[in-house]
Amino acid sequence: MSKVCEICGKRRVVGGSVTRRGLAKKKGGIVTHVVKNNKRIFHPNVQNLRVMIGRGTKTMNVCTACVRSGKIKKSPK
Repeated sequence: MSKVCEICGKRRVVGGSVTRRGLAKKKGGIVTHVVKNNKRIFHPNVQNLRVMIGRGTKTMNVCTACVRSGKIKKSPK
């Protein structure tokens, strides 16, 4: 299952996780220094839901932001 929302097109985003060493100035140290910058991936919260479309239902991959905002209507079972 691909992690892409079929309503808004939200997909994974690449970012970074910064690793720091040292003690902050306000805690009595010199400063913190960046040691590493690791790449990481942020995945959207995509759910596989049954959605009402017209008079029928369809199974779609939808992010939770679209569900909460009311862009789709969930199908009763």
